Amino acid sequence: MLRMVKRTDMTSDKAALIRVFSILCALFTAGLFIAIMGHNPIHVFSSMFMGAFGSVFRIKDTLTISIPLILTSVGIMIAFKMKFWNIGGEGQILMGAFFASFIALNFDSVPKPLLLLMMFIAGFIGGGLWALLPAFLKVKFDTNETIITLMLNYIAIKWITYLQYGPWKDPKSMGFPKIANFSDAAILPKILGVHAGWLITLVIVVVVAVMMKYSKKGYEIAVVGESIDTAKYSGINVNRVILSALFVSGGLCGIVGMMEASAVNQTLTASLSAGYGYTAIITTWLSALNAAVIIPVSILFAAMIKGGSFIQTAFQIPQAAADVLQSIILFFVIGSEFFVQYKLVPKSSKKEERT
Repeated sequence: MLRMVKRTDMTSDKAALIRVFSILCALFTAGLFIAIMGHNPIHVFSSMFMGAFGSVFRIKDTLTISIPLILTSVGIMIAFKMKFWNIGGEGQILMGAFFASFIALNFDSVPKPLLLLMMFIAGFIGGGLWALLPAFLKVKFDTNETIITLMLNYIAIKWITYLQYGPWKDPKSMGFPKIANFSDAAILPKILGVHAGWLITLVIVVVVAVMMKYSKKGYEIAVVGESIDTAKYSGINVNRVILSALFVSGGLCGIVGMMEASAVNQTLTASLSAGYGYTAIITTWLSALNAAVIIPVSILFAAMIKGGSFIQTAFQIPQAAADVLQSIILFFVIGSEFFVQYKLVPKSSKKEERT
């Protein structure tokens, strides 16, 4: 029998070796799966890479997918640093998009720079308020934030669906449940061929990284995450820190909703969040709650999404099979983090434990 023991001797070189080995195992296992389907694994893997980075157009698509992943991950990271398990990124993205869309649809006569700024602020407030609700319930009634934030995702989806079929339905949509497209003034411009959200995201990542490492607020979040009792003993207002941190966490997810509604969908839809809120949980953990590391990890995941989509058409691989390939890779990558933190050793016998 084996038992799990936390590692105390892990070095950066050893951790890197474990991660590289896990990737090789993932590629080998995925290759077997591809071979069973009757395809050449090398051709499929090379096509996945080319599908994500094989041309300027594909690189732009991959970066466009990575933008919401990066920013959502950074938002979730703030909550996770505090050991507040914010699983509500999906709902916060949608509510940010809802608030921003309200501005876009009702103030389209406002000059473009001012309108985009209003949408940006509205998106932040929308996502922030949606995250503030479970934060308030946590500090007031000590509720389980994982369950509350998860449930709020479904409420947000149903709310946007109601708007699509009801009061916000476009009368020109020929009966199709669709909200009207935004005016040109509400569309984010492109910079270097990718919507301006990439620049906004980079600025936010830098600001959050500096805040978490050097500011008083970042210090308070870290202390609350380590020990609430220690934070209280140090004179930190724990409830205020939780509420403010969750507002910012949800607000950043809300900005993602604003950018996706404005630059990608150019309208509001219930599918706008596209699973980014859930995928960001994985990228945040794999980045070890490090804002700088979130960027390459999110780009890697975006490449997997884009590459997986490409091989469906190139090799006539079903959507489910492409999802299995991505899941195999994720399984081994996430598993590597377990072995970085823990190791399996033979379980001691009762006789040995007594001695």
